[in-house]
Amino acid sequence: MKQRFSSLDVKVIAYELNQSLVTLRLANIYDLSSKILLFKFAKPDVKKHLVIDTGFRCHLTEFARTTAAAPSPFVARLRKFLRTRRLTSVTQIGTDRILDFQFSDGQYRLFLEFFASGNLVLTDSQLTILAIARNVPQGENQEPQRVGLTYSLENRQNFLGTPPLTKERVRNALSTAATDLAAKQARGKSGGDLRKILAVFITELPPVLVDHVLRANAFDINVHPDQLLQDENTLDELVRLLGEARSAVDNIMTTSECKGYIFAKQRQDRLSDETTHDAPKRGDLIYQDFHPFVPHKLKTDSSITILEFTGYNQTVDKFFSSLEGQKLESRLTEREATAKRKIEAVRQDQAKRIQGLQEAQTLNYRKAAAIETNLERVQEAMDAVNGLLSQGMDWVDIGKLIEREKRRQNAVAQVIALPLKLSENVITLKLAEEEFEDEGEEDPFETDDSQASEDEDNKASLKQTERADKTLSIDINLTLSPWSNAREYYEQRRSAVVKESKTQMQAAKALKNTEHKIKHDLAKGLKQEKALLQPIRKQMWFEKFIWFISSDGYLVLGGNDSAQDEMLYKRYLRKGDVYCHADLQGAANVIIKNKATTPDAPIPPATLSQAGSLSVCCSDAWDSKAGMGAWWVNANQVSKTDSMGELLPSGRFVVTGDKNHLPPAQLLLGLGIMFRISEQSKVNHAKHRLNVDSTAAESSSDGPVMQAKLDDYSLGDMVDDEDGAEEDAVGAQIHMTKEEDVGDEDANEDESGEGNNRSNPLQNIGSDEDHDDVETVQEAIAGLTTNQEPISTAMSQGAMNEPYEIALDTGHESDIAKASHVPLQTSQDSLGTQSNPCTDKPGQLKRGKRGKAKKMANKYKEQDEEDRKAAQVLIGATAGQQRAEAAARAKAQAQADAEAAKERRRAQHQRQQREMVQHEERRRVGMDEGVETLEIDEVEQTTALDVLVGTPLPGDELLEAVPVCAPWTALGRFKYKAKMQPGATKKGKAVKEVLERWRADAGKKGAVDESSRDVERMWPREVELIKAQRPEEVINSVPVGKVRIMMSGGGGGASSKAKGGGGGGKGGRGGRGSKR
Repeated sequence: MKQRFSSLDVKVIAYELNQSLVTLRLANIYDLSSKILLFKFAKPDVKKHLVIDTGFRCHLTEFARTTAAAPSPFVARLRKFLRTRRLTSVTQIGTDRILDFQFSDGQYRLFLEFFASGNLVLTDSQLTILAIARNVPQGENQEPQRVGLTYSLENRQNFLGTPPLTKERVRNALSTAATDLAAKQARGKSGGDLRKILAVFITELPPVLVDHVLRANAFDINVHPDQLLQDENTLDELVRLLGEARSAVDNIMTTSECKGYIFAKQRQDRLSDETTHDAPKRGDLIYQDFHPFVPHKLKTDSSITILEFTGYNQTVDKFFSSLEGQKLESRLTEREATAKRKIEAVRQDQAKRIQGLQEAQTLNYRKAAAIETNLERVQEAMDAVNGLLSQGMDWVDIGKLIEREKRRQNAVAQVIALPLKLSENVITLKLAEEEFEDEGEEDPFETDDSQASEDEDNKASLKQTERADKTLSIDINLTLSPWSNAREYYEQRRSAVVKESKTQMQAAKALKNTEHKIKHDLAKGLKQEKALLQPIRKQMWFEKFIWFISSDGYLVLGGNDSAQDEMLYKRYLRKGDVYCHADLQGAANVIIKNKATTPDAPIPPATLSQAGSLSVCCSDAWDSKAGMGAWWVNANQVSKTDSMGELLPSGRFVVTGDKNHLPPAQLLLGLGIMFRISEQSKVNHAKHRLNVDSTAAESSSDGPVMQAKLDDYSLGDMVDDEDGAEEDAVGAQIHMTKEEDVGDEDANEDESGEGNNRSNPLQNIGSDEDHDDVETVQEAIAGLTTNQEPISTAMSQGAMNEPYEIALDTGHESDIAKASHVPLQTSQDSLGTQSNPCTDKPGQLKRGKRGKAKKMANKYKEQDEEDRKAAQVLIGATAGQQRAEAAARAKAQAQADAEAAKERRRAQHQRQQREMVQHEERRRVGMDEGVETLEIDEVEQTTALDVLVGTPLPGDELLEAVPVCAPWTALGRFKYKAKMQPGATKKGKAVKEVLERWRADAGKKGAVDESSRDVERMWPREVELIKAQRPEEVINSVPVGKVRIMMSGGGGGASSKAKGGGGGGKGGRGGRGSKR
C-alpha cells in the first residue's frame, strides 16, 4: 500500500496547488497530530483546507478533521510568521521531493520534504531557518539543519535545471550501472532490473513511469546493461521510450486539474458474497495505490479496480481520508467490542455464581442422603476413631494403623480417607450413595454353565468399580452423631437456597448498573477519540451573517460587526427591502430581504416583529433582561451620507422620515436544524408554502388595502412616532450601531413630555441640549481653526525674519511661543536681559586645558582627516559611533516603513471612500428611477430558500443539515429545536448539551423510524446528519453570549414540536420545560 509521495506526485500536486491556492491568505494553522498539520487558506467567499503529513503527503481536503485544543510550539511559531500572509507561489525544487511555498512574494518560504523522515522548514528570503519541525544533524551528503542556519538548495536534485535526455547520457548511465552490477555479482548480490538502474541516474523520471512505458512498448526490462551498450538499435529504442516518458509527464499537466486514479482491491470477506457480474461498491474496496496515470502493469491486472477522479488533490484526499476513516472506525469498533466483552463477562460471572450455589445445594443434599444411607458404617468409623483417641494414641500412629487395616481389607478402614483432620475434630469418609435398582425376573432358560458364571463375575466387578467411582468424600464431625452430621448438610443446603434467591434478585440490578457504568465509560472514551471524517459542508452565502428564515418565508440578515453592517448595506439592501434596528447599545442592524418576484409587496407584520426581536436580542438587553421595542424603515430611508454630503464612519447610517416602532418583544431565541433537500423533493413542500404568484397579483391589485391593513396594525399594535412630520423639520438623525449610543426621540417629544415617558437604563436618548452642545463645540472648533490659520501664517513669516528662532529648537519653548503668539526674538531678548553678565565667553579655555590643547595641536599637526579616522578604527574608537549610525539607520528605515504603511492605509481608505460615494450616487439614482442592477457578487442573493425545510416529509432526499438561531416564534414548524432564554450558561456548553440531547434521543428504543415515514419520530438520515454536526459550527450561529436552555422532556423531533411549541413557549414534562 502506497504511503508517501513520489517525485511525480510532488510535481503534479505542486502544479494543482499553484493553480488553486495562490492569492489566498493563510487564515490559521492547526495541529491534527504530532506530525499532521492543517493549513486553512481563505479569501472572501473562498476557503481551502490543506493537510500536511510531514514526510508523506500534502493535499487539499474536503473532510472536516478534529484539531488539537492548543497549538504546539512549532505551530505557534509558524503562526507568528505566516498567519494572514498571502501565498504567492507553490513550486517543486528541481525534480526532488520538496515543495516550496512562498508567502508575501518570497519574504517567507516554507519547504516540505517528502523523503527519509520528512521535515517542515520555514525560512526567510535569505533562506535563514526560522522554524523547523525536526533538527537534522550533519551526515554524509547532508548539511545540518536547525534554527539560525542556512537552508541549502544547491545540493537538491536537479535544482539548477534538468539536463537534456541524450543518447550519450543514457550510455554513460548504462556503463556505470554495468560496472556496479558486476561488482555486486562478484560479492554474491543480485543486480536490479532496468527500471531501477535508470531511476538511479535519470532522476527526473520516476521508476513507475519508466516501467509503464517499457511494458507498454514490450521492451525487455530484464535486459543486461552490457547488451544494451552493444546493440545500438536497442539503445536508440530505449532513448526514444525515455523521451516518451518525459513527454507523458508534460501531458499530465495540460489542464488546471489533472486526472487521478486510485487502484483498489475488493475485501476478502466480501468476495464470497458478491457475484462476478456485480460491480463492487466503493465501500467494499481497499485502496492500494494512486497515480496520475494508469500503469500498464495495474491495467492488465483483473483483481484491481480502477477509480477515476477529476483533480489529483481530490484523488489523494480520497485515498488517505479513506485510510484515516478506516483507522478511526476500527478504533471506535474496538472500544465498542471491549465494552461488549466487559458486559458479557459480568453476565457470565453472575451466571457462574448462581450455578455454584445450585451445585452446592445438590452436593449438600447428596451428602446428607449418603450419611442417612450408611448410618451404621458412619457410626462404626466414628466409634473406632474416638476409641483410639480415648486411648491416647498419637495422631500419626492412628493414621498408620488405619493404613495397615486398609491393606488387610478392613471394611471400616476402607471408608476412612487419609489424611485425618483430627486438628479440626473431623474425619473424611467415602460413602456410597443410595441406589434404586429394579430386580429383574429370573430367566427361565438360565443354565449353570461356566460361561454364565464368568459373565456374572464380570458384571459384579464392573458394578463394584462404578460404585467406587460414585462414592462421596464427606467430612464427619466426631463430636456429633450421624444424624446431626446429616442435619448440618441439610442446613447448608437451605442456606444455599436462600443465597440463590437473593443472588437472582440482585443479579438483574447489578447487571443493569454495570452495563450503565460500562456504557458511560464507553461514551466518555468515544468523546476522547477523534470523530469520523465528515465532508466539509459548503456554507451558503448568508451564513456568514446572523440569519434566519421568517415564518412567512422571508430571509432576514443581521450584521455581527460594523464591517458586516457595511457589507449588508452596500451589497444586499435594495429597493423593497426593510431596515430594522433598535435604540439599544449593541443592537444589530437587520435587513429583511423582500422576495425577488414581488419587490414592492409589503413585508408581513409577523416577519417585522421577528426581525425586531432579533435586533433587540443581540443588544445589551439580553444580558440585562430588559426587553424594549425596535423600529423599521424602508430601504430608501437609509443612507450613508449626512445632509452635508459627508460620508459617515463605518457602522453609522442616516435614517430620514418616519420610523415605524414595533411593540416590545420577548427575549426568546431558538436553536434549530434546517434540512437542505434536493430539487426533486421541493414538490413535496409546495402545498406548505404560499403561492408567490397569486400573492404578487393580490399585492399589485389590492396594494392600498394591504397598506391600510399594515397601517391599522401599526396604529393598533405598534408605538408610532406621533410627531413624525416634525422630524423632517428637525433633520436626519444619525444612528450608531453596536458600540455607540443611539438616540431615537425627537426634540418635540422631549419638550412636550408626551408619548412614552418610561426610561430604560440601556437607552441613551439624546436631547436637544446635547445636540446643541455638540454643534456649539463643532462651531467653536471650526472657528478656532479658521482664526488660527492667519496667525500660523504670520508666525511662519515672522519666524523667517527672526534670526534667533533657528537656534532655539526646543519643542517646549516653541509650543509656548505658538500658544502665546509672541515672536521668539522677544523671548530671547528677555532671556538675554536676565542672563548673568559674568558668564564666560564661548571660545575661552581654562589655564590648565590651554597647555594640553597646545601640546596635542603640535603632536597631530601633520595628521590629516584620513589618518585620524584610520587611527580611530585601529584603537576601536569608532565602534560606538558605528553602532549609533546603524541604530539610526534602522530607526529611519522603520520610520520609513511605518510611513509607507500609513500611506497605503490612507490610500486604501480614500479609495474606499470614493467607492462608497460612487455607490451612494448609483443607489440614489436607482432608488429615484426605480432601476435596480445586480452586481456580479450580488447574484448570490437569488439563492432559492425553498430547499431549506424545518420538518422533512416522507420521500424527501436530505442532503445536509444547517444550524440556525432565530427568534422562537420563527421556529414553529421545526422538528428539532431548543428554546434559549437569557441565563448564565455559556453558549458553547449549551450548544453541546443540545446536540448531546438529540444524539441521546436517537439511541432510545423506538425513537428512530427506520422506514422514514413517521414525521413524529426521528429518521436515520436525520440522525446521521445531526451526529455529523460540529459544535464549533453550531456555536458560531448563536449571536448571544450566555443562555439558558429549555427543551422538552420527551424524545427529539415532533415531541419537542408538540410540547415545546405551544402558546406560552413552555416545554414538555407536564407543561414545564427542563431548564439547563
